[in-house]
Order: sequence, then C-alpha cells, then structure tokens
Amino acid sequence: MNTLPLIETLAPLALVLGALILFGGVRYSRAGLIATVGATILYYLHWRITQTIPWSGGPGDLWWPLTCLTVELAALFDAAILLAILSRPTDRSAEADTGEAMLRARWAESAAKLPPVDVFIATYNEPRDVLEKTILGCLALNWPDARVWVLDDGRRQWVHDLCVAKGAGYINRPDNKGAKAGNINHALTLTTAPYVAVFDADFVPRRDFLLRTMGFFEDEKVGIVQIPHSFYNHDPMQTNLGLQQAMPDDQRFFFEAIMPGRDGWDASFCCGSNSVTRRKLFEDIGGGLPEGSITEDMLLTLASLRQGYVTRYLNEPLAYGLAAESTAAFFVQRQRWAQGAIQILYLKEGPLGPGLKLRHRLMFLPSAWITQGLQSAFAILMPIMFMLFNLSPMIHVDLPSLTSYLLPLILALLVGITLLAPGRYYPLAAQVLAVFQMFRILPVVLQTLVKPHGHVFKVTPKGSAAGGGNWETRVLFSCLFLIAASVAGMVANMGADYRIVVQDELLPMVSFWLLLNMLVMILVAMMCLEKPRIRGEERFEIQQPLSLLSDTGHMITSGKGDISLSGLGMEVSEPADLVIGERVQVILPEVGIVRGFVRRTGRRIGVAFDFHSEEVRDRLIVSLFTNRIQVNAQRPSALAVAGAVIRRLWAADLTVHAQPAPAPEPEAPEIKLAAATRLVPPSAARKLAAASLETGVALATSAVEDEPHDGVGTPHTAPLPEPRRAGAAG
Repeated sequence: MNTLPLIETLAPLALVLGALILFGGVRYSRAGLIATVGATILYYLHWRITQTIPWSGGPGDLWWPLTCLTVELAALFDAAILLAILSRPTDRSAEADTGEAMLRARWAESAAKLPPVDVFIATYNEPRDVLEKTILGCLALNWPDARVWVLDDGRRQWVHDLCVAKGAGYINRPDNKGAKAGNINHALTLTTAPYVAVFDADFVPRRDFLLRTMGFFEDEKVGIVQIPHSFYNHDPMQTNLGLQQAMPDDQRFFFEAIMPGRDGWDASFCCGSNSVTRRKLFEDIGGGLPEGSITEDMLLTLASLRQGYVTRYLNEPLAYGLAAESTAAFFVQRQRWAQGAIQILYLKEGPLGPGLKLRHRLMFLPSAWITQGLQSAFAILMPIMFMLFNLSPMIHVDLPSLTSYLLPLILALLVGITLLAPGRYYPLAAQVLAVFQMFRILPVVLQTLVKPHGHVFKVTPKGSAAGGGNWETRVLFSCLFLIAASVAGMVANMGADYRIVVQDELLPMVSFWLLLNMLVMILVAMMCLEKPRIRGEERFEIQQPLSLLSDTGHMITSGKGDISLSGLGMEVSEPADLVIGERVQVILPEVGIVRGFVRRTGRRIGVAFDFHSEEVRDRLIVSLFTNRIQVNAQRPSALAVAGAVIRRLWAADLTVHAQPAPAPEPEAPEIKLAAATRLVPPSAARKLAAASLETGVALATSAVEDEPHDGVGTPHTAPLPEPRRAGAAG
C-alpha cells in the first residue's frame, strides 16, 4: 500500500495541530498562535483562489463560486482584524491600583483635592424596579463630590419624586431630539463638573468605580475611561438552553478579550455606559456627543481620536447591569447596535473620514456585523444548494483536497482563537448564537447598508418591561424550514440511480456538514422557546454568614444559600424549629436588621422580606448590587461548554409554561411633566452617606453580639467587616 498520498494529505492538518499544541500549551506564545492561524489562512486562500474557481467559465459557471468566495474573503478579512486585535491585550489593573492609592492619599489630606464628577443616569421608559437600583448605587459611590443626575427623557412625575426622595438631581428637557445623545448633551449645558460618568438606567456601579477609574486622567491625553458591561442576570441563550451554570454570558468574549486587545492599539471605545469622560473632550469636539448616529458612543471615540485623545479600557467588573431578559429585548438591542455601526460608515465623522490612522480605520469598520450574518447564512446554504441543485462553491475538489486545505483552516481558526481568548470564546456556543442572530440581524444590516438613516432609536426593554415567555416564531420556523431542506438534500442523494450530486466522493463530507448545521439549528430552535421569568428579583449567592432571629429567641446562622431584594433562602445542616408564617428578623452585614416572615422550613429556610423602613431597603439594594457579584463569573473550558451545549439536546427542559414571576408593585400613575427644561439639583446631604451605611453595620453587629445562641447552626462571633464608606477617605 502506498502511504505517501495519505501522508501528503494529512501533513498540513498535522502541522497546524502540532503548532497549536506547541504555542497553545507546551510553550505558550501569542505571536506563535497568530502566526500559525495567519499562515493557514494564506495557505488556504492561495489554493481557494487558484484551484477552485472556474475562471475560464461563463457567468453561469462563475456566479455561485464567486459569490461564495466573496463571502469567504470578507469573513477572513474580518478574522485577520480580529487576530491583530487579540495580539496586544492590555491589563491596566496595576495602573488602576496606583491611581486608587494616589487618590486615597489626596482624599486623606483634603476632599477638595479630588475633582467633582457629574454622574449621569440616562433614562427614558425604564420601570422603577430597574432605575432605583442605579440611583441608589450612584448615590453610594465612594467619592467626596459625586453629583448624581437622572436625565429623564420620559418626563415622568414618579421619577422626579423618586430623585427628590433619594437626594439625586433630576433633569428633563422639552423634547427628545437626538435620543440618548441629545439627552446627555442637554445635561452637559446645565452641569459643570470637569468629569462626567455615564450609566444606562440598569447599570449599578460598584462603590469604588470612581476610585478605580479617575486615576487614569492624570495622563492628559486620556479622554475616556471605559469599563466592561457585566451583568447580574442571565442572557436568553443561557436561560432558554438551561446553561446558566455552564457558561458565562455571550458578551464576555467582546468585553474581556476584544476590548483589552483594542486597548493595546489605542482603539478601545466608549460603550455608552460605564464610562467616565473628560469634559474638556466634549468642549474640544463641539460641546457634546455627536448625534449623527444612534451609536453616539462610537462617534464620540472617533471624534476624540481626531483631537488627539485616547480611550483607556480597564477590564474590571465595576458596574453590573441587566443582560437582555428576553429574545425580543435581545433583538431590539442588537439591531440598534448593528444599525448604528453601519450608519457611521456614511458619515464624514466615521472611520472612512479624514484624520484617522489606518489601524483605527480598519478596527472601527463594522465588518463583523456584515460578515458574521453572511458567513452564517452561507455556511447553512452552501451544503443545501449543493445537495438539492448540484451547485458547488468549488470545482476540482475531492475529499483529500478538502482535508489538506479546508480542515486545517477550520482547525486553526476555531482552536487558535479559543487559545488566544481562553475562557471567553466558545466555538459551538458562538456558532449557535451567530445563527440565532442571523435571521433577525442580517436583514437589518442589509437594509441599513441601502438606507443608513431614518431609523427610530429603540430603547432595550429592561426589568418588568422586558416581557418574556413568548416564542421567537420567525427564527423558529426559519430553522425548521432549513432543517427540512437539509434532510431533503440528504434523502435526495441516498440512491445511486436518482441522486442529484455528481461528485459522489463529496457526499460523506457534505452530509456531515449538514448534520452539524442541523445540530446548530436545533439548538437555535430551542433558544426560540422563551422561558418565562419565574422570579421577581435576581438572586445572589450568600457571600458571608448571615443570622436569623425568630420571635421565640432562636438564633440561626449560615453562610450558604441565596438572597434577593425580596427574600432569603438559607441552607442549614439541621432542620430549623420554625413555623411557616412566623415573624423573623434577618441580620445582614452592611444593612442591619431586615424583618420578614417564614415561607419555607426544613433544611432550606425561605424568608420573605417585609421592610419596616425605606432606608433599610435602600441599604439592602446597595449591599446586593454594589459589591462584586458572582453571576457569570465562571470561565469553563471550550470543551466543557461544548459538552454542556450538546447535552441540552437530550436533557433540555422544553417547558415554556411556568408560574410567572409575581408582578412588580404597581407604580404611581404615569403622570407626565410639562414639556420644559426642569432641573432639581442633588441634595447637599446624600441619603446614602457613610453615616447611614455605618448605622446598618452597627445594628447588625450589636444584634448578633447581644443575642444568645440556641444550638441551631453556628453563632457568628467574628467582627463584621468594615464597610467601604461613601463620602470619607479609605
């Protein structure tokens, strides 16, 4: 048997695999991985262009191969940009440490040595259950002069009243011109602090947000400091596939791999929320945010680059918000992002306009929005077209040539990017999400390329307004149709007497391709079966021991369970002597005493909170949402995630009817304020100042120390940690 042809066929695949093992594990080298992937792309393209296109044929022979080649070239161009981005990741935590130490030292000398910061919370129609968390989190910021302003484009009376009650400033305007950008620009004309922090209505900053970011502005060329978007809930892919504990949310690759890489090229950008901007930057570019696109944050970054400023990216979870809570909200959000990214191509202030370096032009092109949908669509359509119509994207190909050229490319791209972004990029999950997005995002991208302007700015529904529990029927039926077409293609070529495909030797590989596509589309179809929200509030794992005191004097302490704004689930080693409905007091560090009643007994005690004062509830919100949140903190391997995703096929919960979450407390009637400029300054004494938070700790400490232990659980005798204080150094 002559083994030489087999060795020649497998040699490229073996070389790529060996290089990936060498540079990805034995001797990790980012440059080596990128060189391996880049060389494989060039090797594949030489073969693809010179050997697989019928250049001497007529239009009827060329249209389909050239169309497929064009999509491949666009996708590989975008992959090359991604490789460049991943080549230079930054980690600025050490710089943030230095900056924080410097700021704390100045604060210890005098609070006047730290500059005032205007903190903007932009809102339009978000419900109270979302907005109040952000207001309270911003009021608790650890900074001597943080001026919190709620920019209410909805002109709602209840928002005005909430701000007055909590001590936040309130601004509205007579119209909604310019959407979010116009809202912020209007507020800029009414405020004066030299730095401006911006948060969307659902993002709650950690208390050290400003201490971690403001030090970067010691460098005069820094115009913006951006923080990742982290989330305290699960996105639709995690929820609908039941993968909440198996993988992080889908934006970790962007915020924890791509953005640090862009930062290495001075090409990171403002992401609309969780940022601090130097006011002088606004003044230098005309007085405010550009309003030519619905993604004003991207235009702001490009304008700042043209003025000589840079955006610094600190890859730390310093603010937590809501990931899209339903497939409908998910598509509203992603369609807006896609439209805005395409729009800037047509503006002189965009990446093709004057005044930018070549690397910035390339890295700000919206190529990913264009190529990802097209690539996913053609990856599904090509094998179907081949099996049903004998339309091949390539000529002169057989199984050995595909093994020598195509398989090394697929291996290099998938494994290479996984190794360049470990714990952030998951190939199978990424493909499922790309196909899920394709059905709704690709039409929007193509429409915006033809008609870039005139699109309405749509706010992503959040909180109780997000809905959920509905099927994404358009995507579902599209998947079912493509699955049926794939099955039809395989059935049509099963018999030698009536098969459509001429190249018999390609049938096994194309059939395998179809099976992989069907696997992905089945998972996409499962994502369309929306799971209803079954809880009114997000739950967080208990981070330290909590104590529960019953009316009969029993003290129970445990560090296991979860807690939310509405109640507590506490796990104990022995069943507790409690009765359902019994009144209890929960002693929480940083909060104090929270009253409630027992909803569940046994080894897991359930308590529903019954707040006796608004101040206690506010302290609980600050305690829950301004500390490090462990939701989406897991970083499993790509193989572990792929296994978990595949297991969903036979272990999935396809139930779409469940007990819905309890409706939120009804808000005050939607009374609209008059269409006029209205400004209510922040309270001089913020309601969540250090004294209030320290009162909660003192109450909790004294309650634990004064109560006897009855033998259930373990008494908590260690001193409670000192809180991070607002309005005082340290």
